[in-house]
Amino acid sequence: MVVGDVTTSTDVLVIGAGPGGYVAAIRASQLGLDVTLVEKGEYGGACLNRGCIPSKALINGSKLASEAGHAEELGIYADPTVALDEMISWKDGVVDQLTSGIEQLCTAAGVNLLQGTAEFADENKIRIVHQGEGQGSESLKFENCIIATGSRPIEIPEFDFDDERIVSSDGALNFETVPDELVIVGAGYIGMELATVYSRLGSDVSVIEMLEQALPSYQEDIASIVRKRAERLGVDFHFGYTADSWTESDGEAVLTAVPADEAAHDSAIELTADRILVAVGRRPVTDTLSIDDAGVETNSQGFIPTDSRCRTNKEHIFAVGDVAGEPMLAHKGSKEGEVAAEVIAGEAAAVDYQALPAAVFTDPEIGTVGLTENEAANEGITPVTGEFQFQASGRALTANRTEGFVRIVAEKETERVIGAQIVGPEASELIAEIAAMIEMGAKLQDIGSTVHTHPTLSEAIMEAAQNARGKAIHRRN
Repeated sequence: MVVGDVTTSTDVLVIGAGPGGYVAAIRASQLGLDVTLVEKGEYGGACLNRGCIPSKALINGSKLASEAGHAEELGIYADPTVALDEMISWKDGVVDQLTSGIEQLCTAAGVNLLQGTAEFADENKIRIVHQGEGQGSESLKFENCIIATGSRPIEIPEFDFDDERIVSSDGALNFETVPDELVIVGAGYIGMELATVYSRLGSDVSVIEMLEQALPSYQEDIASIVRKRAERLGVDFHFGYTADSWTESDGEAVLTAVPADEAAHDSAIELTADRILVAVGRRPVTDTLSIDDAGVETNSQGFIPTDSRCRTNKEHIFAVGDVAGEPMLAHKGSKEGEVAAEVIAGEAAAVDYQALPAAVFTDPEIGTVGLTENEAANEGITPVTGEFQFQASGRALTANRTEGFVRIVAEKETERVIGAQIVGPEASELIAEIAAMIEMGAKLQDIGSTVHTHPTLSEAIMEAAQNARGKAIHRRN
């Protein structure tokens, strides 16, 4: 049956039910606004369905398998068998539980849910095309709109995603079997996390990176610890190369990579693989919105510029999450969603990014927040730093994971904490303590004087703060 295009209205229209969109919708509804949330796919967006949650489920599964098979030092001898299809099924169960929970949360909050693809008709009206043959469309007038359409993986020339040989990070989370040989194009955080997963599960993993360093957005002393651990897991790196082309030969993909320096193209290399994963970044999803019809401006990369209150160039249209630009972090999107909803409701809200933590779930993990020492100096701040190595941590020794360190950055004159970098076990959890300290305006003495539980990894944070003051007990100051 064809449903005619009728027009209704709402106070707040939210486009996209990812971690930015559904949080914005619930918060706006809590503030007494009439809210409609439009989603063309699954509730939870890329984070819950194709990103954070499914990848961390596989990271945890592969970690268990790897540790069980490499625990001879602890007197444990095991030869675990990995049934990837069962691990994928378990991962899908986790995803289903969380995504259905989001739909229930939105409904309970009074949010009106619509399924379909949203296209702007003008700056106060949108057309929603329902999915499925003969399902028709409807139009919706809005007082305010929050765009939260997220991002998608970037394709590169000659490597179109086919979900067979050439896969994106989405496809790499749903392999039916562990690839014998996996080539990953890109050594950023997505490439390195999935290199960790599949090397732990037994794949021969090769990584091609056009730059000369893995995790190029991180400091070299942090990235090198992760790279060396990956090499011990068997990952083979080819730095300074770009993926040029690929062919099918004898049932395998043969990838040709050429030096990033075009003058050296005669030294190309070939790599064979069952699968080729292209992980060179993500681009914002704005091309399906007819965004020009709303008069909303985008930059040269397709991102929607916003101010500290998440407003676009149109005062009543907001953008949150990946579509609003780097860093592409789910928790950044959620915070921006809350702020956008509160601004619409007339509250004095704004986003403060000084204590925005980030984590990479490699082996070992990376956690960062605030400024590095160099970034502080570039902003005219005289920094002081303190470090503590996990090899001196009793808890790290008992966990048999002693790689890495905690580094705290503070303003020298005031000792106010302004940043931290952690590489090591549970870094993704530990960084939250320092983020809270920055948010509260804490000083080095506040952290150093706080009694930390013994034996725990968090003692390394206390020792790093004391080291910055020349007062660490368990290392030379």
